[in-house]
Amino acid sequence: MKILFVSLGCDKNLVDSEVMLGMLAEKGYAFTDDETEAEVIVVNTCCFINDAKEESINTILEMAELKKSGQVKALIVTGCLAQRYKEEIQKEIEEVDAILGTSAIDSIVEAVEEALAGRGESYMESLDARPIGDRKRLVTTGGHYAYLKIAEGCDKHCTYCIIPKVRGGYRSIPMEQLEAEAQKLAGQGVRELILVAQETTLYGSDIYGEKKLPELLRRLARIEGLQWIRLLYCYPEEITDELIQTIREEEKICHYLDIPIQHASDRVLKRMGRRTDSSEIRATVQRLRAAIPDICLRTTLITGFPGETEEDHDKVMEFVDEMEFDRLGVFTYSPEEDTPAAAMPDQLEETVKEKRRGQIMELQQEIAYEAAERMVGRQLYAMVEGRVADEDAYVARTYKDAPNVDGYLFIHTARQLISGDFVKVQITGSLEYDLIGNLIGEKCDEFAQ
Repeated sequence: MKILFVSLGCDKNLVDSEVMLGMLAEKGYAFTDDETEAEVIVVNTCCFINDAKEESINTILEMAELKKSGQVKALIVTGCLAQRYKEEIQKEIEEVDAILGTSAIDSIVEAVEEALAGRGESYMESLDARPIGDRKRLVTTGGHYAYLKIAEGCDKHCTYCIIPKVRGGYRSIPMEQLEAEAQKLAGQGVRELILVAQETTLYGSDIYGEKKLPELLRRLARIEGLQWIRLLYCYPEEITDELIQTIREEEKICHYLDIPIQHASDRVLKRMGRRTDSSEIRATVQRLRAAIPDICLRTTLITGFPGETEEDHDKVMEFVDEMEFDRLGVFTYSPEEDTPAAAMPDQLEETVKEKRRGQIMELQQEIAYEAAERMVGRQLYAMVEGRVADEDAYVARTYKDAPNVDGYLFIHTARQLISGDFVKVQITGSLEYDLIGNLIGEKCDEFAQ
């Protein structure tokens, strides 16, 4: 029995998909990437913004056509869209046999078996349930890097965000489980571990009574085989001096932080329900750069929020120009039903949102281009991602580059390298967001950033 598994959305959703794949593999199911071979299809959905919602719905409808043809015997929908729109899916897409909510992924084997027996149903567990770590996973990222989800849900309740309603409140995974899971991943060849959650910086506060991310990082840094540990989704108001010190002192922790600030106008930040203002964000960035001069800072912004004026937009442009973030992404505001922001007056036209997004990205492109040029002449360690087809060249990432969201380093060499190799590179050129370099010496087992 072959299963096609389609995972949409964020890296946190991907971890859920890998856990479900692991559970199905233990029961003897096989997997395929070819939809023409699939007898069972599982779609793990996202609904964070409108584009993600549309992608999820279109994917379900596409797979429903295969079910209609008789080739596919069971179609199962999981994830955020399933949690949020269970009744609508059941009513509108009769080809769907079973629906699993975000806290019900442990029911995937039962859901497949019941659906194949013609007894499909919905599986919805409490959003207060403590997430479990250290479960068998089928890592789908190539094997040399993997995501470690350290918590589930969120307590922030930003006015634009639906996550607390589909993922529940903030619940950390116990440290011992995370440590055991990381050891297993390292034993399978994972060399870069990327910590993710809706917010990583609050880790442990719910079960230990205080933030425990620094302690978790120090424990993970002791694991043999891991060479990079990367942090994503660090809210600026929760970045402590202890966390900064830990990043500075532990050699395996990449000098890289993803800090979603979302805006730079205090008026808009307040309407968003954010916990910081622009001066506090500025102070956090300055603290990080003073303590870790080579730190790479990534952020995300939302443009076109309800009531955002040209003056607010100008403040964002000025802030981006001043801060010179190494990496920056911009989303246009997407009104999500059942969120306070969707009911706010002064909703902006899509053309205005897109225009402002384009202006921010054009400014950031100039900043990134100049930053890439300044890298020429430097020597960096990098992880090989794969070979460029039909060329004596490889794609790699430096500590400044998280998978799938940042840039790449292109290495020209006739030597044979494999994915997951660490190499030392002399930067010789730049291509907007990407770098070009030449190998220095042999492959590296031990290195610094």
